[in-house]
Amino acid sequence: MYSIRQFLDEKGREVWSVREDAPVIDALKLMAEKNCGALVVLDEDDRLVGVVSERDYARKVVLHKKTSIDTPVSEIMTADVVTVTESDSLDKCLSIMSAANIRHLPVVTGQKLVGVLGIGELVQHQIEEKEGEIHSLTQYVSGALAYR
Repeated sequence: MYSIRQFLDEKGREVWSVREDAPVIDALKLMAEKNCGALVVLDEDDRLVGVVSERDYARKVVLHKKTSIDTPVSEIMTADVVTVTESDSLDKCLSIMSAANIRHLPVVTGQKLVGVLGIGELVQHQIEEKEGEIHSLTQYVSGALAYR
């Protein structure tokens, strides 16, 4: 079974983050620059304290007529963060993301943030893995039929 450790070793462990006291506009600029839909939120000791997403911005700033310049990330972030470890499987992560209705999943080792998974990249990996299995089975069946 494919672990998160293997997945992160292949994709990389770069994490884009913002401080909890930063204005929301800074988070939005970084999301636009990195073309991503969410950032992890860190405190002054680099501990994971939340996740902020475009959805948080739309629902907690725009709809409440707040400004992204005057609102700190800590006011709109999701503080109850669901995390996984490097030893977890991709299937488990997809199941967690589906059940919790989340699109981004931080990976931690102890208290240390070691990566972030996006649902799109996990689904893409699963598709590629299944296509490989189909190809192998097709080759196997074709070879078996050729010897009849």
